Amino acid sequence: MRKLLIVVPCYNEQEVLPQTIEKLSDVLNDLFKKGKITNDSGLVLVNDGSRDKTWDIIKEHHDKTNYVFGVNLGNNAGHQNALLAGLEYAQDKSDITVTIDADLQDDTSVIEQMIDKYNDGFEVVYGVRNDRKTDSFFKRFTAGVFYKLMSFLGAKTVDNHADFRLMSNTAVKALMQYKERNIFLRGIVTRLGFKSDSVYYARKERTAGETKYPLRKMLSFAWEGITSLSIKPIKLIMFLGLVIMICSIIALAYVLISYFLNETNRGWASLMISIWFLGGVQLFSIGIVGQYVGKTYIETKERPRFYVSEILDYEKV
Repeated sequence: MRKLLIVVPCYNEQEVLPQTIEKLSDVLNDLFKKGKITNDSGLVLVNDGSRDKTWDIIKEHHDKTNYVFGVNLGNNAGHQNALLAGLEYAQDKSDITVTIDADLQDDTSVIEQMIDKYNDGFEVVYGVRNDRKTDSFFKRFTAGVFYKLMSFLGAKTVDNHADFRLMSNTAVKALMQYKERNIFLRGIVTRLGFKSDSVYYARKERTAGETKYPLRKMLSFAWEGITSLSIKPIKLIMFLGLVIMICSIIALAYVLISYFLNETNRGWASLMISIWFLGGVQLFSIGIVGQYVGKTYIETKERPRFYVSEILDYEKV
């Protein structure tokens, strides 16, 4: 049997968190009865600077159980950093770690399948959504575009996999060696190189509360993932510059031929549109390069990714 810790990042989840704890507690109890995990396995709830009663709920369950642990971040460090904080806490205290969001949209029943695959020799097991009927058409469409775009731009990820995964202690310690501040776990875990497999499940509707990823945050998250894993956008800018240069040479040849044929060239509107287009391309390109320069600036500061203000622990852990 192995000790399991389930890491759950929480941000303003007071409506759903009690149900989440109850559901995951049932999973732990069932796995223990089946002899698949030790009796000191538990939940690691990471409060990511919530402004509601999320931390109070975590403390309440910690006080009345012996398997709920809490990590309270000093401010809102973001979903990925909250996951890292939980993994950092768990790396020396567990044999295997499962990360899952608090909204209960991921199927907790497949955690047992993950453990079975771990026992078969897999160090990383991905939870993959093979049925997203509960999502809106817009959500499904944007998700599909996201994964295809990530693949096109050189960021290797597992399609329809979020952050629901099992990792061995060895894999977690390898992950913690990545020190960058602009981190995208879905892409980094696939680069670790450990033997991996997937389990599949249908995505459920959110039990309570509101999504923490509206369109604006989804776009920001996608951009963070692309720029933290790949420099292909910069290469595309260079390619675009080459194409525009070739088009300019062709246009110059057309003008010279028209001149020698004594044809009248008119059309100031098309000339202005060309200038505006090239100006827009230049500004857009500078903006993309600036994003990479800005990320380099942030990395060189080497500021802490998160600050842990309080930990709810037990001596036996």
